Amino acid sequence: MSSVKVKLAILAASLMLSGCMQASTYEATNTTAFKPRDKEYLAKIRYTNVPVAEPFRRAIVDYHRKEAPGSIVVDSDNHYLYYVLDNGKAIRYGITVGEEAMAWSGIAKVGAMTEWPPWHPTKSEIERLGVPTFVAPGPDNPMGSRAMYLYSNGKDTLFRIHGTNQPEYIGASISSGCIRLTNEDAIDLYNRVKVGTIVVVLEPHHGDSPFNSQMALTGGSSALFQ
Repeated sequence: MSSVKVKLAILAASLMLSGCMQASTYEATNTTAFKPRDKEYLAKIRYTNVPVAEPFRRAIVDYHRKEAPGSIVVDSDNHYLYYVLDNGKAIRYGITVGEEAMAWSGIAKVGAMTEWPPWHPTKSEIERLGVPTFVAPGPDNPMGSRAMYLYSNGKDTLFRIHGTNQPEYIGASISSGCIRLTNEDAIDLYNRVKVGTIVVVLEPHHGDSPFNSQMALTGGSSALFQ
């Protein structure tokens, strides 16, 4: 799907969903948690930092699954990542995910964490996208502000949860398989997790988010903050 069609699809879905959701109170991102380098790099971005569509903005929501607090659940079907809290709540983040053919699913752990990581494209990405073999850390690096590296059975899966220099695609399936958040959300999530955090990535067509499109259309609501 072309980038124009992807953007139009996100916009159409967002207008349909946001029009049916109850009014919510938004708050500015808490920049007090940002480090000096975060503030420096985010002030130098060259991409357009477009607002995330309302259904994909960071939110505290009711959570019905049984994962333990402190774990991460990725619902690729609905483009949401959940950080599980106590008392039946979770922080829900809107994400960009991989096209189905490039997606990974399963149970992993955060095996490593990096602030403002460099990008080392895989051989297939270099061949398919025509990108360089290395991109240094910085405000326009595709890896964004933070990276959490997913390991399974002690081995690097080569899939990551990371920031992005394309916030306009939050809510779409266009990545090479990695899970992208806005740079601000990546910082927020990074500050909550640690090496060893469990990450459950649901299989395609197995997303069971109670806050999916159907729920939004029937008037589901949440306490949002961004």
